[in-house]
Amino acid sequence: MTYQEIVDLLGSDASYLLKHRCQLLPKELIHFPKGDHVEQVFANSDRSEKVLQNLSRLYGHGRLANTGYLSILPVDQDIEHNANYSFYKNPIYFDPENVVKLAMEAACNGVASTLGALGLVSKKYADKIPFIVKINHNELLTYPNKWNQVLFASVRQAAEMGAVAVGATIYFGSTDSSRQITEIAHAFEEAHRLGLATILWCYPRNSAWQEKDINYESAADVTSYANRLGVTIEADIIKQKLPENDGAMLKFKFGKYSKEMYESLSTENPIDLVRLQVVNCYAGKISLINSGGESNSSGDFEADLREAIKTAVINKRGGGSGLIMGRKAFKRPMNEGVKIIQAVQDVYLTEHIDLA
Repeated sequence: MTYQEIVDLLGSDASYLLKHRCQLLPKELIHFPKGDHVEQVFANSDRSEKVLQNLSRLYGHGRLANTGYLSILPVDQDIEHNANYSFYKNPIYFDPENVVKLAMEAACNGVASTLGALGLVSKKYADKIPFIVKINHNELLTYPNKWNQVLFASVRQAAEMGAVAVGATIYFGSTDSSRQITEIAHAFEEAHRLGLATILWCYPRNSAWQEKDINYESAADVTSYANRLGVTIEADIIKQKLPENDGAMLKFKFGKYSKEMYESLSTENPIDLVRLQVVNCYAGKISLINSGGESNSSGDFEADLREAIKTAVINKRGGGSGLIMGRKAFKRPMNEGVKIIQAVQDVYLTEHIDLA
């Protein structure tokens, strides 16, 4: 996809997103993605040589190899959201081998999925594309539904199948967040000891942060705070939802905040909101990848493509390091999924789309 095609897809949003400059948190404050990211950030850290090798393998694979950017296919929605709901539009993905094939066809940096899915095909594919084993999950079979990430797999199992990294979710702000923080901190310690990289899904979750039709769980202030907590337990990469609004603490009167804090650090422009997420990842030294979001309910390919491109532009210009996008890809035929993933990759390969 060319730069002009990206501009055309953005339509009326093109000027707003492509010409914006971050004034409150300027680009000079952050470490932005570069080809030597692993060496520049982690060479003097406490990460072992084996962790660095696995990080290098992840950053060095696929179409975005050695750019500092990441394109990861995540498919754990069969556990998180119900496999029937996730795959009814495209039943080939009930077979986990097709998930790996999609990631390979799209030339992703890696594929993230469950212990069962990746373990079933590990001898065939773990040496062909980097595996990321998601070790904890929420499930919706318990009624009434709850929001509680629990361990489904061990770090040792991920290491033994040849994975390069483990992934985990913490629902920061939830009832069980303290247990999840402690549990995953220990798991990440073991992962680094065994030579695996660590990726944390940093999701604020609290039903009190909703008002009418507005959900503040993805507000910039709480998501950036969650990022800071995530890097504290040595996540090597942070996965975060694209911020949709700001001011959760101000709105619901919790935590430590001031009106001046909001005025000094960000604006309503989504690129500024992502910049706030990035700066909380140790000023960008820990890569921020944003999630690709849900697929369009109507199945409109152009709508999904436009939304994916918009998300990638916001992430890249804000200082992020890529997208981890699943539902927009696997909820449609494989050739269309590949097209969407590679269109997103084109955003990161296009020099005309620069840091804001």
